[in-house]
Parts: sequence; structure tokens; C-alpha cells
Amino acid sequence: MKFKIAIFFITIVSFSNLYSQNDDRIIDSLTKLLQNKKLPDTAIYRLKTDIGQIAYIDRLSYWDSIINDCETILNKQNDAEVKLKISYYIAGAFNNKGFLNKLSGNTDKALENYNQSFIKYNKLKFNNNSILRKIILADKAQTINNIATLAYEIGEIAKGKEYHNKSLQIRIDIDDKEGIAMSYNNLGYVAQNEGNIKQSVDYYFKSLKIRESIEDWNGMAQVYGNIASIYSNYYGIEKSLLFHRKSLFYYTKIENKSGIGHALNNIGTCYLELNQIDSVNFYYQKALSYRIEASYKKGIGNSYYNIGRFYIVQKNYTEAQKKLDSSLIIFNEVKDISGKVKTLKVLSELNVLIGNLSKAKEFAELSLKIAQQIKSADEIQRAAKLLYIICSKQNQSSQALKMYELHIKIRDSLLNLDNKKAAISKQFEYEYDKKTSADSLKIADERKITEVKLKQEQTQRYALYGGLIITCLFGAFIFNRFKLTQKQKNTIETKEKQTQEQNIIITNQKHLIEERHKEITDSINYAERIQRSLLANKQLLNENFPDYFILFKPKDVVSGDFYWASKLHNNTFALVTADSTGHGVPGAIMSILNIACLNEAVKEGHIYPNEILNRTRKEIISVLKRDGSLEGGKDGMDCSLLAFDFKNLKLQIAAANNPVWIVREIKNDDLSVRAKSRSDDQFKTFNSTFSICEIKPDKMPVGKHDKQDVPFTLHEVTLQKGDVVYTLTDGFPDQFGGEKGKKYMIKNLRELIVTIAHLPMHEQKQVLENTFNTWKGNSEQVDDVTVIGIRV
Repeated sequence: MKFKIAIFFITIVSFSNLYSQNDDRIIDSLTKLLQNKKLPDTAIYRLKTDIGQIAYIDRLSYWDSIINDCETILNKQNDAEVKLKISYYIAGAFNNKGFLNKLSGNTDKALENYNQSFIKYNKLKFNNNSILRKIILADKAQTINNIATLAYEIGEIAKGKEYHNKSLQIRIDIDDKEGIAMSYNNLGYVAQNEGNIKQSVDYYFKSLKIRESIEDWNGMAQVYGNIASIYSNYYGIEKSLLFHRKSLFYYTKIENKSGIGHALNNIGTCYLELNQIDSVNFYYQKALSYRIEASYKKGIGNSYYNIGRFYIVQKNYTEAQKKLDSSLIIFNEVKDISGKVKTLKVLSELNVLIGNLSKAKEFAELSLKIAQQIKSADEIQRAAKLLYIICSKQNQSSQALKMYELHIKIRDSLLNLDNKKAAISKQFEYEYDKKTSADSLKIADERKITEVKLKQEQTQRYALYGGLIITCLFGAFIFNRFKLTQKQKNTIETKEKQTQEQNIIITNQKHLIEERHKEITDSINYAERIQRSLLANKQLLNENFPDYFILFKPKDVVSGDFYWASKLHNNTFALVTADSTGHGVPGAIMSILNIACLNEAVKEGHIYPNEILNRTRKEIISVLKRDGSLEGGKDGMDCSLLAFDFKNLKLQIAAANNPVWIVREIKNDDLSVRAKSRSDDQFKTFNSTFSICEIKPDKMPVGKHDKQDVPFTLHEVTLQKGDVVYTLTDGFPDQFGGEKGKKYMIKNLRELIVTIAHLPMHEQKQVLENTFNTWKGNSEQVDDVTVIGIRV
């Protein structure tokens, strides 16, 4: 019996999560358990269900077989506990069938499956105090949630809202935090589409708060995307773009391909609004590839819709027509009503542009009709505005006026002051209770008038008495102050001469301090100009790096961090990213010494990075022996030295305490190629899109150290076009901040860099800088910060 219970309570994995290679080990373990011929029926079908969910088995026949086998067993069973568990597996299998049918666009069949699942769950009888109750109710709530979502998509708005609220109540009852967060998110989406922005924001932030507390990355990604869509309308595209990037970060973190496609698509739309055309095409095409890979039909339709809009902006009307027609076909197949509405609207706009007003009006009227059916305030307003334009062009004045009035009415309701305040900040929300009165309104009004008159008379009397009292007190106060002032006058006059002498001394000291401060400030600023002249100049970097960024944030005016570059004698190009001992003025002086020693090593003809660092270390130790101490100074630098051979796509590296990262996009999705990539000694698969090569540094500085006689290691990497090479100092990962005042950590920086590696270099710099400033907040910057990225 203990064995049966242990098998039954294996953790249930949501079938909506895409299969990950990290689940291989779990599936292997479950499959081995399944080979045990002594397993009871309940354990067998528990295992089969778990394997099907974790491995994302998308064959309807798999779940049909589970249903058929379980029903056969059910008819032969008398044990109430066994019958309950087998019935539970049947209900879950119907839910999974519904999910697969929805994914493939068979909406009618999906709704039928979900309803069958719901009926099966309703028939389950269990002990209200059992652990099993919570498991069953959680899955039942998920099925109700699936029915609600599907109902809303096909235009059954009332049913959708009703079932979303039913699902929420069950989840609150069993304290299912993940489920509660999901329901809040769904209700927020419904409210948003109805134009109730205040309520929508409230739901979204409730969902986000819960998901942050339980580290539900997928859920956080969804909510950030939804919040971003609100901000795009009420707070500006730049703010919206920030939330979409947060969404992309969390989807990438869990390798959710359909989610990544969704976030990329939304980022592309933001860039379309900002008229950054190159970025739009990049993100839309990337989103489409992820959605095709995930077999997400609705998402593919959405990508065709957006690419069609993009072609309209480019005035490529033929291609726009093709993409929008494809989008409309898919939305009809999957019965996505909201997708159909917006596609009809854009098809109408396209026909206006090409001069086919009759076709344009047909599309716009159909869009308005469906938008009114599903009560989508945004789409009603857009369709009405479009029909106003079309009717005006056709000289249909009365209908044009009717559409204009509808457009203005909906627009004003969407953009009213309460909604704007709600979208920007929730703290403007107030609640109040109205008191009821047994009296009639007339009696209540008369009572209020009488009370006001009495209060006015009473206030006047109090003001008169109060005025007399205050006058008397004021007179007494004035007399008292006069006597006191006379006494103080004599004291002040005797001390005045002493005070004047002290003021002269203080003024002279103030001027002296200001003069010294100006001298010191001028000296530091002049030192900064000298140090800047020694850094790798922009012209040299532009000649050798066609695409790169440098994030350089000194803690003080001058810096211990520096970046230096030079052509080597073998025509390779060397780049050093370094962190000298100390920061501020001492660090800056040390950086000048380090640069001088690097120059000396290169002038001597050394061409390999490890040899250059060996020679530089020797020179630094030799110079610092003259500091007067017995052992000589232990200062120096941590650094990485990279030598690029772009002609042969070779990179040689030597590193002292600072790592180097090379991020490469996985362009071929063939499994054999991916397997080869994973077995490569240098590049390790990071996620489904990128692999990373981390060059681990030698654990010693370029300077005096216990290992100062140990040579530095030479690393060599064969590059590919599109690789991005990153070098850095420890200032960014060592920065304290965040809610708990902890270090950012090198691991988090590495994850962030891989997530943004596909972006244009100037955008990567902006994301890194924003992330650093947000993390730091009001904390003090603890060290100099340098991060450099070079795209091959």
C-alpha cells in the first residue's frame, strides 16, 4: 500500500510546458519504474500520465489508449480508492486531448474534450480532508480555466468570464498560488479587452506579486507581456519595450519556444511604432521561426498578421496581401475571433491604400460586427474610425457621422482620467462606503441645510470670542518680547565685536578651502583627460571592429579600469580589458603604469597573448620593487588579452582572473548537429538558441603573486561569423543592489548577456546599462565597471 501511494503522489507536471532536454533523466527514471511487472493499475497509469506530460507526447492516440485502458479497468473494479484514481486519470487525459486539439486548431473538438474532462471531474467523490482532494480540485480548476480561455477566444465572452471566476474560486479554496496567479492574469486580459483598464491592471499586478513569490518564471513572462501591452497605449512605447524584454528574459530562461516567439513578436511591434525598420524585420522573422518550431498555429497566424502590417509600412502591398490572407485563414481554422477581427481591420486599411473602397468597407464592417459581439472596446473603436474614413471618401455623410460618433464615444471611455491613473499607478484607487438614511431625501436635505446654518452661527461666535482672546494674548506677548529684547540688545552689542572677528576668520578659511578644492578638482579632471588619451581610441577600434560596444562606468572621475588596443607584429589586433589595483586616483596611476608595461612588451615583438602578459608581469614587478618596501609592491592588474585574426577567424586569449565569453547562435536545428554542439569541448549549449564558450582565466594577477613564475595559459578558439565575444572586469557582477542589497553575481550577468546576444550591439549596451542602474538603485557604485562586446 505504501508503494501505491508513493507512485500516485509523484509531482504532477503541467502538460502546457514544452518538453525540455533537462527532463530526459526524469523520463528515464519513470520508464524504468514502468517496467516493474508487479505494479498495480493505479501506479501504471499514474506513470504513463506523468511520462506523457513531461515528454510532451502530442499524439491523440496516446491519450486515447490511456482512456480506453482505464475505462476497461474501471468496469472490473470494486475498490473505491482504485476507482477514484483511475477516474481521475481519465479526466486528466480528456483535458490533455483538449489541449492538443486546441494547439492544432481543432477548436470544436478541444471544447468537447474539455467539457468531457469537466464532467468526469465533477463525478469524482473524495474525502474533503484528504490530500487527494487538493490535487483533484487543482486539475479541475485548470480544466475550467481551459474552457474559459477557449470560450473567450471563440466569442462566448459571458461564458469565458463566468468560468474564469469559477476556476479562481476553486484555486482560492485550495490555496493554489500558481493557479490563483493564472486566473488573475486571465481575468486581467478579459478586462483589458473590454476596455476596463483599471480592473485589468489590478488583476495583472495581483498575478505578478504571487508569481514573483513562487518564482514562476513562465507566469511572470506572461504577465510582463500583458502589462507591456497596456503601457504601449497609456505610458509610451519605450516603457512597453522594457516590459517586453523582461518577458523575453524569463521565456528564454525556461526555453519556452512559443513564449520566446510571442515576446520577440511584441518587441518587433514596438520597433514598428518607433519606426526602427531594420529591428522590426529581424524580430518578426525570428518570432515566426520560433513559432513554426513550436508548431504553434495561432502564433504563426499572428506572425503572418504582423509581417503583413510591416509590408504595408514598406508599401509592398502585394506581399502584405499574401501574409494577411494567410493570417486570416489560420485564425479562421483555429477560431481565434480576436485575431480575425484585427486582421480584417488591417485588410480594410490595405484596400483603402490601393483604392478598393468597396472591399475596404466590407472588411471594416465585418470587423466592427465581430468586435461588438466579443465586446472588444479597442477593436470597436478602431473599426469605427476606419469606417468613418471610408464612408467620408465615399461621400456617405450620415453613416460617416454615425461611425465618427461611435469612435469618439469608445475612445473617450478608453482614455478617461481614471483609466490613465490606473495604468500608471494603483495608489490612486479609493474605496468608500455610502451611509444609508431612514429619512426621505427631502427630510435629509432639510436637515443638512439646518445643520449648516447652525454651524455657521456657532462658528461666527467662536471666531469673535477667539479673536478677543488672541488680541489680549498677543498684546501681553508683545510687551514681554519688548522687555526681553531690551535685555538681549545689550548682550548682543557686547558680543558683536567678537562675532565680527570670528566671521573674518571663518570667511578666510572658507575661501582657502574652496581654492584648494578647485585646485584638486582641476587636477583630477586633467588627470582624467590624460588617462582617456591612453585608452584605445574610437578611430582605432572602428577600423578593426565593425560592430562593437563599450560600457565604461568609472566609480570616480578617474578609473582603475581601462581598455587598450594595439596592432601586433603578426597583423593580429590585440584588445586588453583590465582592472588595475584600486580605483580613483591610485587606480588611475596604476593603470598608466600597466599600459606603459603592455606597450613595452608589444614593442619587444611579443605576438602571443600569454607571452605579452608574462613580459608585462615581469616589467610591473621590476618597476614596483623601487617603492621602498622590503618585498616590493604587490599591485598590478586583472585582465584579459584577446588577439583577433579576422582573416582566418581565429582568436587567441590569455586571461588573468577575468573570464572571456563567446556566444554563438545555434543555426541548424538538426538533432545530430545539436548533439555535436553539446559534445564540443569549448562551446556548451546554453539554451535552444545559443551556445557559449567560457574561457576560464588563470587564477593569478598580472603582478607580484605566489604564482608569479607560472606562465599564463594560451587559449585558441575558431570563430564563426556572427559570434559575439565579451570581455569584462568584476565591477558589474560585484555591484550590490536589488531588493536584498546583494551582489549581482557573475552567473546572472552571463545569463543576461546570452539572452541579449541577438540584439544590435548598441541595444545590448543600453540593456546592460539599464540593468546595472536598476540593480544599483540608490546604492553607491562599489567599483569601476567595464563590459565590452565585439560581433565577428
